[in-house]
Amino acid sequence: MILTVTPNPALDVTYHLGEVVWGGGNRVARVAARAGGKGVNVARVLAALGMPATVLGPLGGRTGDAVREGLAAAGLQDATTHVAGETRRTTTVVDAAGEATAFNEAGPRISAEEWTQVVDAYRELLPGARAVALCGSLPQGLPDDAYTDLVAAARDAGVPVLLDSSGPALRAGLAAGPDIVKPNADELLEATGESDPPRAVASIADRLRAAGGGAVVASLGPRGLLAATGSGWWRARLPYAITGNPTGAGDAGVAALIAGLLGGRPWPDRLAEAVAWSASAVAAPEAGDIDRTTYVTARAHVIVGAVEPPPPPSAPSSSDPNALIGDGRATHRHR
Repeated sequence: MILTVTPNPALDVTYHLGEVVWGGGNRVARVAARAGGKGVNVARVLAALGMPATVLGPLGGRTGDAVREGLAAAGLQDATTHVAGETRRTTTVVDAAGEATAFNEAGPRISAEEWTQVVDAYRELLPGARAVALCGSLPQGLPDDAYTDLVAAARDAGVPVLLDSSGPALRAGLAAGPDIVKPNADELLEATGESDPPRAVASIADRLRAAGGGAVVASLGPRGLLAATGSGWWRARLPYAITGNPTGAGDAGVAALIAGLLGGRPWPDRLAEAVAWSASAVAAPEAGDIDRTTYVTARAHVIVGAVEPPPPPSAPSSSDPNALIGDGRATHRHR
């Protein structure tokens, strides 16, 4: 099985409506509520791909009970632990144009004892895991290096580990050398202080190499993915836009990267799959779902190209920060 860890899970509530009137009344056309949080979404996509996934994270209160019910309904293996606080809710408002606005509650404060229960369960599950995905923000009460110990434990067990987080948690986790780091553009800039995504990717790649880690795959939203890997730098993108709910697109990309890692695929193929599955998630109404028709079309049109890494920090940066993340060189489709 594949183990996904979500330290701050949620009940995801999505409002669908034609147009949002801020400051006025709105009629909601449809409401959906389901178990959520980044790792839960990753597990849901993996299950859709036929790869068994186990969900680990702390849940509490009536909202936590609703999340547990949602995990069972989705056919996901539930390894969650109990906490005293109330699990958070996240509310996403999606209009007809595909604009999504999220309202994310902070979540409960987790005590040291409650986190120890999560870590103990994690260590028990590791021997049976083919890969681990550590996903999302850390809840209140946890130190910034909470992910560091989890990455180190996976590496000690010989289990590939992907880290998808942000801010201090991302910076601290790099020290343990995860196999793949999957931030988005904003998270990159926040974690490194760099002014453009390519240099931020290079900064994190340097830290990973120093720690014995692997690749950085940065999500650039509609502009696709930028990856720094052991076999070179790559850019993957679609030549057209996908309209829909982008909330779970990054999580679908994480699922595809794990599948590619376990399948031993070359990096261009992994990235093409990640872009196509991300597109299929945008076309689906709720985070954690995928639209297979969109996937098939997108997979046939993904463009992957090798790109040159940015110059070292001492060299002047390009006047165009997007130059590196253009079409790339030796560009070709990976079907």
